[in-house]
Amino acid sequence: MMEWWQAFWLGLTQGLAEFIPVSSSGHLEIMREVLSGNPESFHLFQEFINVGTLLVLLIYYRKRIVEILREVFIDHNFKFAFNIILTCIPVVVAAIVLDDLIENNPFFSNLAVIATMMAAVGVAMILIKKIPKCKKIKNEKELTPQKAFMIGVAQCFALIPGTSRSGTTIIAGRIAGMDNKSAADYSFLVSIVVMTGVVLKSLISSSSRIYIAENWGMLLFANAVAFIFGLIAIKFVMKFLKKDGSLEAFGWYRVIIATIVIIFELLK
Repeated sequence: MMEWWQAFWLGLTQGLAEFIPVSSSGHLEIMREVLSGNPESFHLFQEFINVGTLLVLLIYYRKRIVEILREVFIDHNFKFAFNIILTCIPVVVAAIVLDDLIENNPFFSNLAVIATMMAAVGVAMILIKKIPKCKKIKNEKELTPQKAFMIGVAQCFALIPGTSRSGTTIIAGRIAGMDNKSAADYSFLVSIVVMTGVVLKSLISSSSRIYIAENWGMLLFANAVAFIFGLIAIKFVMKFLKKDGSLEAFGWYRVIIATIVIIFELLK
């Protein structure tokens, strides 16, 4: 049974790490290890703690969501919405095919694997300026369907904890020709669809509904914490990403955390 103080720290971790491209799933696994949480119930907790950060995205991007809906239903302009769907398809298919493997294989909760992916993506962020890129585009609305699908393929790697969904999509967006902020905006708009799917999928399972009924107070508290710190984090990230070298700074953070985790694992 999870304690309230554990739920607080996990909610705080989810709220901050979901929007900072450092891997929320990786940080949650690290935090679970630190807090000595039960790995069996943690998977369900990890799925439902997405509710708080999903609400953050819905509030932060409420005007953009209305704009996209207007484009689709009033202007009959499906280009941007179609690109978002294209980006979601690869990870949705991969998640469905690999669902049992991800849930039951210890590989996906192994701290050494998490640290390796944190370091690998961190190095990519540090070297982002040297990675060959497509021709620059003004913003995410100028993405071609081919580039949108490419970003979706890159997002599949985020199924491995430590990779970061926002991290991979921002890197892929940069390679596609966007700047940091446009890539982050696109990444988070895609995340709204993906996270909604994760929450709805969890509600289908009878075991998940039982878990919610037995732990609704703890889940509500953790999601409230995630919501509060998520609002702080997304405002900080979107402002910080406008600065030159901001993505590289997150990369160095990832490498440092990965190094600490690897040292910890070697000393166990």
